[in-house]
Amino acid sequence: MIKQTTSRIKKNNTLLLYLLLILIISSSIIAQPTGVDITYNETETTTPTPSAELTTAGGTFTTLVLSGTFQTPRWKAYVGNVTGRLALSDAARRTIYDWDLTTTSGQVYVTRNNSISWDTISCATQQTILDEQTHLNISEASADSINRTFNETIHRSFMVGFSVIPQSSCRAIATYVEDTKQAPSVDATFQEILLQDTNNNLIFTTLVEQGETGYDSNPYDFQLIVPENPGSSEGTTYYFYAEIY
Repeated sequence: MIKQTTSRIKKNNTLLLYLLLILIISSSIIAQPTGVDITYNETETTTPTPSAELTTAGGTFTTLVLSGTFQTPRWKAYVGNVTGRLALSDAARRTIYDWDLTTTSGQVYVTRNNSISWDTISCATQQTILDEQTHLNISEASADSINRTFNETIHRSFMVGFSVIPQSSCRAIATYVEDTKQAPSVDATFQEILLQDTNNNLIFTTLVEQGETGYDSNPYDFQLIVPENPGSSEGTTYYFYAEIY
C-alpha cells in the first residue's frame, strides 16, 4: 500500500513538473512583439510656402533677415490607430479562442530590420545611435540628427516581452499634440523611446495610447518619427511590430 502511494506521488510530481515546463515554455514564446498587417496607407507631405515679395529702389542697400519652416529630408512620420484581436493560438496559428480589442495599450515598434531578437531588449546605446546615423548618411552636425533629436531621457516605464524598461532610462521624446510641442514629462502622450536588441538593431518604440488627441487634433493610438537617408530617392524600408495587452 505504501509502495502504491509512493508511486502515485511520484507520478503526480512528474505530471506537475511536466505541466510547469509547458507553462514556462509557452509563456516565453507568447510574450513577444509580433509583426502586423498594414491595412491603410495614405502618404502626404507639406506644400512649399509661397515666395515673399520685396521691391527696393536702385542705389539702395537692404539688409534682410529671412525666416521660414523647411521640410527636413532626414525624418518621416507615421501616425494611426491599432485594431485587431487578442487570441489564444498554437504554433500553426490555429485559434481556440479570441477577444476583440476594446481598450488598447502596449507598444508599436518600427525598425529597419526584419529579424529582431526580442528575448533581451534594452535602451539604445550612444554607439548604436551613432552607427544608425552613419548608415543613413545623417551628419552629427545636423540639427536634426538622431542623437540631437532624442536628447532627453524622460518616459514612462513599460515592458517589452519579459524585459522591463525602467522609467526615464532611455533616450526619448514626445511628439507634438495639436501642432504644439509637449513639455518633457512621464505623463506626456505619444512618447517615443530608442531601444535596441542584442544585435544592436535600433528600434523606434512608441507607447500606444487610447484615441488621444494627436498632432493635428485628430484621435490616434500612436504617432512616431523615424530617420531617413536624405540622399535616397526611394526611401528606407521599415518593419512594423506591435505588442498589445
